[in-house]
Amino acid sequence: MTDLTSLRLSYARAELRRADLKADPFAQFQGWLDEALGADLLEPYAMQLATADASGRPSIRTVLLRGVTPEGLTFYTNFESHKGRDLSANPQAEVVFFWAPLERQVRAFGPVSRVPDSEADAYYHVRPRDSQLAAHASDPQSAPVPDRATLEATFAALDARHPHGTVIPRPAFWGGYRVHVQEWEFWQGRPNRMHDRFRYARQGDGWHIDRLLP
Repeated sequence: MTDLTSLRLSYARAELRRADLKADPFAQFQGWLDEALGADLLEPYAMQLATADASGRPSIRTVLLRGVTPEGLTFYTNFESHKGRDLSANPQAEVVFFWAPLERQVRAFGPVSRVPDSEADAYYHVRPRDSQLAAHASDPQSAPVPDRATLEATFAALDARHPHGTVIPRPAFWGGYRVHVQEWEFWQGRPNRMHDRFRYARQGDGWHIDRLLP
């Protein structure tokens, strides 16, 4: 087996002080996201989404952030997927962004709701045509498929059914979710594992901020 016990980095790129933080965590997150986008990282809008089913069994996967507003963080998926079934039974989630070159991590937790159909329609129709077709082809998402050829044949049939230039309707089983964040954590790596961590917790109409032990 590969020995991993001696593999480690000491983060020394930056620090995070209480005075650096914005009062609004969404503004704080937007600022960090903008920096990650400007650093030309690979998909800095990718986030790890953790859900749990009714029995408490956890599940995690990577999805793409598609909206940031004071209402929450938005992503899109198949409602009948593994995560969709989890969120139907247990509508809460946590997401994590890890921007390794910036030595930063953000966590966000909160209840989850579906976005309005009008919002899902608007996003669906700005996706590339093949991505729209793929949403139809992967139904129900997460279900077993005999082989790759079966999936590609389904896609080809959909491609033929919807000629270029025609509107591809958004499938009823596909749409958006919004994480209504109640708790944020901003983490900046520091040397010797003495990291800077700050938590924003919802308190009435505002936010309470604590520095956390690393």
